Amino acid sequence: MIDHSELKLRRDKIRALMAQQNVDAALIACNVDLLYTVGRVVSGYLYLPVDASAHIFLKRPDMPDGERVHRLRKPEQLPEMLNALGFAMPRRLMLESDELSHTDYLRLAACFPKAQIVNGTPLIRQARSVKTRYEIELFRRSGILHARAYNRIPSVYRAGMTDRDLSIEIERIMRQEGCLGLFRTFGQSMEIFMGSVLTGDNAATPSPYDFALGGEGLHPSLPVGANGTPLRDGQTVMVDIGGNFYGYMSDMSRTYTIGKLSPEAYDAHQVCLAIEEDMMRHAAPGYACEALYENALLIAEQQGYADRFMGTTRHAGFVGHGIGLQINELPVLAPRTKQTLEEGMVFAFEPKIIVPGVGPVGIENSWVVTADGVEQLTPGSGGLVALG
Repeated sequence: MIDHSELKLRRDKIRALMAQQNVDAALIACNVDLLYTVGRVVSGYLYLPVDASAHIFLKRPDMPDGERVHRLRKPEQLPEMLNALGFAMPRRLMLESDELSHTDYLRLAACFPKAQIVNGTPLIRQARSVKTRYEIELFRRSGILHARAYNRIPSVYRAGMTDRDLSIEIERIMRQEGCLGLFRTFGQSMEIFMGSVLTGDNAATPSPYDFALGGEGLHPSLPVGANGTPLRDGQTVMVDIGGNFYGYMSDMSRTYTIGKLSPEAYDAHQVCLAIEEDMMRHAAPGYACEALYENALLIAEQQGYADRFMGTTRHAGFVGHGIGLQINELPVLAPRTKQTLEEGMVFAFEPKIIVPGVGPVGIENSWVVTADGVEQLTPGSGGLVALG
């Protein structure tokens, strides 16, 4: 269980933002936000007043001692229970409007008929975008396990495999190293099983999901990632499996080679490494997220790869994204993004290029913004790694 002082720090970050919007209290009900504010996923609610101690109302299971925990059967009991605890009913109540189902939203709002309901999802995501020291340490530990799993990938490659065969072996390695397997995303428009393994021209297949690269997938019900392409000499294999080891999504891509590649493939990979090095020189507190995208795109254009940078027929509109309890947190490194980096933000940076007939090249690492730059959280170099 997470120490209560850590939970109080997280809750106080939310309270500070609530105070700026004159919100009296928040009722937190969604799994990810409960994990952030309670320290575990529970069936119930956290009632978070702006100027008083938080209380947990549980359907199941029981919680360890040390928290103000109460049992309830249904949310309609909340007003009476809050009154019994001495709370006045909130005038402005925050709900996770972007994530609750319509039915749950209406039911919770009806419990507080006199309250003005405020959408708390953007506010909570803003609070979560700057990580605590404890969270950053979990990212460091995750990065070590993530890299250790990737280092084992060449040992499970066998001639004659398909991308699906290799993906199965990599998923097994990840689970052996402690990956929980759950790939958490924000919103309803992104789905994937653990991550993607892309080879050859399948990497250029656009996907309806907002990932850096697509892939046809194995079935129209999940159109992304490996599609059964045989692994052949002269191709690359890009492994981009999410590393959920401690609840936090570390993000890491590495490019593996089968036999000798075309000269263009080696050159394109070096361009991706140069884009990452450019990010390392610029990224620091106060630097614009949009500028990191523009810098990356400029280098790709100057080297003649703009038409294949972050996709071909469909280009991803970003070069990096925040990570945390979900894979797509704030900030987003994209055009028209007004946000600047802050110390404690954690993001994935993923410059990638597709080489026709060969496959994807590039790199992705997870980074934390420090007082004067960035620290790499996923160990290892970005060089191409030979299979076989």
